[in-house]
Amino acid sequence: MEAVVFLGEGKLDIRECPDPVPGPDEVVIRMKASGMCGSDLNHLHGQLRTGSELVIEGHEPCGVVELVGVAVRPTEATVGDRVMVHHYDGCRTCRYCRSGWTQYCPNARTVFGGLDGDGGHADFMKVPAHTLISLPDSLSFKTGAAISCGTGTAFGAIKRVGLSADDTVAIFGQGPVGLSCTMLAKAFGARVIALDVEPSRLEMAEQFGADYVINSRVQDPVAAVRELTRNGEGADKSIECSANAAVRSHAVQALRRWGTACMVGVFGKVELDSEELIQLQKTVVGSLTFSKNLQEECALFVAERGLDVESLFTDEFRLDEAERAYELFDRRQIGKGVFIFG
Repeated sequence: MEAVVFLGEGKLDIRECPDPVPGPDEVVIRMKASGMCGSDLNHLHGQLRTGSELVIEGHEPCGVVELVGVAVRPTEATVGDRVMVHHYDGCRTCRYCRSGWTQYCPNARTVFGGLDGDGGHADFMKVPAHTLISLPDSLSFKTGAAISCGTGTAFGAIKRVGLSADDTVAIFGQGPVGLSCTMLAKAFGARVIALDVEPSRLEMAEQFGADYVINSRVQDPVAAVRELTRNGEGADKSIECSANAAVRSHAVQALRRWGTACMVGVFGKVELDSEELIQLQKTVVGSLTFSKNLQEECALFVAERGLDVESLFTDEFRLDEAERAYELFDRRQIGKGVFIFG
């Protein structure tokens, strides 16, 4: 099979690899869609890798079960099932694994797709059967790929802040995760203020249902959010998706008293004035991806409400176009890309 491997320092390779064979509790998935994620670029530009350090990239996988291990029960997986993957494995016995938050396993964590386990940028992907999440029949494989990372992460953040239809939420950053937040927040019934510095992303936010859009390059984002809220008090909730330290501060400053800000963008610092937290009694929380249960809940939510998650993808590629795809992605000349398989 063909597979994309990141070598580090901005280099990748498309290699011929043996087709995987499932172990007793594993399945092999024939890939149908594998999304590109901004965090891929951290792996792409990381240190040089060689030998056993090389793994197949891609942590937004979606496809059809092709082979099933001898110990996999029919209730877990059968050939032909349409599935997503919760792209983590662990010891399977600790409290994190049992609760579906496998990514926090302290004993034997594996991250499929770029760290220490083979991912979905290949014709086939082998995973433990317990990582599979059923893809509703009404959802496309591309939608399943989005839910497997970016859209699922947005759903997790919305649940983390307890968003309701009574809330006004300011969403800072309208990349794929931020746009997913905008779409999902509107489906929750909230009033949505979308912020970014790129007009094209703000246009997409409007298409995804944002009630107001703010170009933070043109307007003071905190003042602009306050102008759109009752008595200028600020938003009830905010979700920060850019990982920019200044924007993180804005996401807290734009809140009303007792408001809640959720930090989703990874890496970097969070620097806040203590007055924002203490005198104004604001809450700041973090949200990292999602549990297995939340991934399933997100898929059902999207299916029941007929949300057009697939439109998050701006560009499609074949696997043999990976070098060009990531070059364009790295230069921000495309939005969110996805590899499509026949």
